[in-house]
Amino acid sequence: MPPADFLPLAEKLSLMARIGEWVIREACRTAAAWAGNLSVTVNIAPAQFKDGRLVAILRSALAESGLAPHRLEVEVTETVLLQASGDAPSQLAAIRALGCHIAMDDFGTGYSSLTQLRSFPFDRLKVDRSFVRDLPESAQSLAILRSVIGLGRSLGIAVTAEGVETPDQMRLLILEGCNSAQGYLIGKPQNAAAYAALIANPPPEGLGVG
Repeated sequence: MPPADFLPLAEKLSLMARIGEWVIREACRTAAAWAGNLSVTVNIAPAQFKDGRLVAILRSALAESGLAPHRLEVEVTETVLLQASGDAPSQLAAIRALGCHIAMDDFGTGYSSLTQLRSFPFDRLKVDRSFVRDLPESAQSLAILRSVIGLGRSLGIAVTAEGVETPDQMRLLILEGCNSAQGYLIGKPQNAAAYAALIANPPPEGLGVG
C-alpha cells in the first residue's frame, strides 16, 4: 500500500506519532543486523516533533538495538519544520548531539529552504525529484542541480539526488559530482531481506546508493 494511501488517514486519526515511533525502533533494529557500516534513514513527521518525545525515542531505540548513532539519519522536510512546534531547531540540535545525521528532504521545493540552511547545519540535502525528472534535457533543471551541488560543496553538506530512473540521469549526476542518488534505477521499495541483493549489485562507481 503506497504511503499516499494510508498516511493521510493516519494523520486524520492522530496515529502518526505512534507509527513514527514504531518505524524508528524497527529501522534501528533492522539496520543493527546489517553487515558493515551501512546507515538507515527515517522520515520524521510534524506530529513526532509536536509529541515532544522524539529525542527520547531515538535515544531509546539506539540503546535497545545497539545501532551506532552515526548510522542513523533523520530526514525532515521544510514543511515539517514549518508545521512543527517552535522548538524544532532545539530538537534537531538534541538529535545531532546523540550522534545522528540530519537530512533536509525535497530541497528546493519550498520558499524558505535557504533560510532553513541558515538556521541549522544539515548533514545532507536531498534534491527533489522534480529537478531530476527532466534531466538531461532540461537546461533549467541542470542549472538548479548544479547550484545545489555547488551549495552543498561550499557548506560541506552531502547532496543526494532523488528520483533517478535512467542511466543518462545517473551518468550526468556522476559527471556533476553529486554525492549519492536514490530512485528506481538503483532499486524499488523492498523488504529488508531483499536488501542484500541491492548491496551485491551496487550502482556505478563514483556514486553511492542513497
